[in-house]
Amino acid sequence: MTSHSHSHSPHRRRRGYPKGRDVAPVALVALRGLLGDERLNERLKQRDHLIEHLHVIQEAHGHLSMVELRALAAYMNLPMAAVYETATFYAHFDVVHDHQVPPPDTTIRVCDSLSCQLAGAQALHEALAARVDPESVRVVRAPCMGRCDTAPVAEVGHHHVLYATANGVEAVVDTGHFHPEAIIWQRLAAYQQAGGYRLLASARGGEVSVEALLQALETSGLRGLGGAGFPTFKKWQAVRQEAGPRYCVINADEGEPGTFKDRYYLERAPHQFLEGALVSAWAIEAKALYIYLRDEYPGLHRVLHEAIAELEAVGIVSPGFIVMRRGAGAYICGEESALIESLEGKPGKPRHRPPYVAQQGLFGRPTLVNNVETVYWIVPIWQKGGAWFAQQGRNGRHGLRSFSVSGRVQNPGVHVAPAGITLRELIDEYCGGMAAGHTLAAYLPGGASGGILPASKADVPLDFDTLQAHGCFIGSAAIVVLSDHDSLQAVATNLLAFFADESCGQCTPCRVGTEKMLTLIEQPTWNVQALTRLAQVMQDASICGLGQAAPNPVLGLLKDFRPALAQQQIIVSDAAEGGAL
Repeated sequence: MTSHSHSHSPHRRRRGYPKGRDVAPVALVALRGLLGDERLNERLKQRDHLIEHLHVIQEAHGHLSMVELRALAAYMNLPMAAVYETATFYAHFDVVHDHQVPPPDTTIRVCDSLSCQLAGAQALHEALAARVDPESVRVVRAPCMGRCDTAPVAEVGHHHVLYATANGVEAVVDTGHFHPEAIIWQRLAAYQQAGGYRLLASARGGEVSVEALLQALETSGLRGLGGAGFPTFKKWQAVRQEAGPRYCVINADEGEPGTFKDRYYLERAPHQFLEGALVSAWAIEAKALYIYLRDEYPGLHRVLHEAIAELEAVGIVSPGFIVMRRGAGAYICGEESALIESLEGKPGKPRHRPPYVAQQGLFGRPTLVNNVETVYWIVPIWQKGGAWFAQQGRNGRHGLRSFSVSGRVQNPGVHVAPAGITLRELIDEYCGGMAAGHTLAAYLPGGASGGILPASKADVPLDFDTLQAHGCFIGSAAIVVLSDHDSLQAVATNLLAFFADESCGQCTPCRVGTEKMLTLIEQPTWNVQALTRLAQVMQDASICGLGQAAPNPVLGLLKDFRPALAQQQIIVSDAAEGGAL
């Protein structure tokens, strides 16, 4: 047997040399210039920095080349497969494969969520696509940007164009001049002058106990206002029962079409929000406080970074205790376990439960996840008493709700109203009535996933636990108002297309079910048996709330809108369908 030496073979790799394409040394040098030298700062190599690094590269070059991804894999000592999977999971990253042409320098994103569709987004998209030079500008559809009250909305680069018109967007592209987001927020000095941060100081100084704060929250009835509605005090107690170290995470990734209340509060009162978040972190003795903010809110990145810098400058928080992280365009990351996965630098795919994030969350540690609006109310509840908050409400309900109202009303926007108010009262008392020439026909009480109700049910109290009997839920209180001018089939297909696009693909009932349901409702005849069987499978077998809630609008239309569908030339058939789904 002849022995061969492989030490000088050009086709063999040394042991321990990573598999895959060679990393271009010049790319690694350039990456260190962009991100910092990982050899001098080990923290830069940790997995939870991956998405932030991808953002920096994307913003520097306008896309992510395979050369850069290979260099990043070497930089972070991660498998190329892990870097590639994460980069391709998120909508805001443009991965360009070898020999592919990079995207044009300018991207126009036109929001195609329901509120923008009602305001003419389709026509806007078509007009822009016909007018721009595709060599230098691309026009793409994008999911909800959280600007539903100023629909239709477009984004040029990372700047929003509100009440967008083709001429207006084109002018922005041609001139490069943007109307900067006029965010007037309460600075630290003004907030402290009004009594801000006294609760945090009292808590840290021992004048306010965790037990007293928990009692105030229990009395108030404050619940998670991101959609799930779990009692806040119980969530705190569950995390406190687990052994430390613990983490506190704020979910500022409101991606539900029709929802923009968290943006409203962050733009106006970031310090009230931050104090509530810091009190939450104190209550569970958190090692760090993470804020996960959606990438669609670029103005708020600046606001929060400046507000946090103010706190660090005067010693209210130690540098690095509050960690800001950006999403990258994935609705699924509003689900708390998917959000945790994203914070760890991974694709935002929901985890199987149990264990719950209160037991094993961020970095495998007990984690408290709260919504922006939930912690926003903590300071006024303590100042005015839990009973003050609880006594707000109508129709036997308790508390205040921040309704994001869009669609066919005179005054869309965030309206703080008593829990249990009806849609009719909300429109008449807070929204200035219906838009001129429009008659109420239907409404979504909880965004895309909360179902749909007819005008005949406009007197149902809007709150947690009041809508389930009607096949709906309030969720984050995103109210989209529809009129007699709107096509119910167009509404349903818009919502199902959103769910099909945003499914993470992890489980078959959601990944296949959303696409199948979309196909079925695009037909002129809707087969009730096929749709209800498919909905049952999705509700029973999907891993998370996206797949479980996706059928709600369609089921609502089948339940309450058959005559209206018939008037709009949609045949609803109860005949049995042969064959498998």
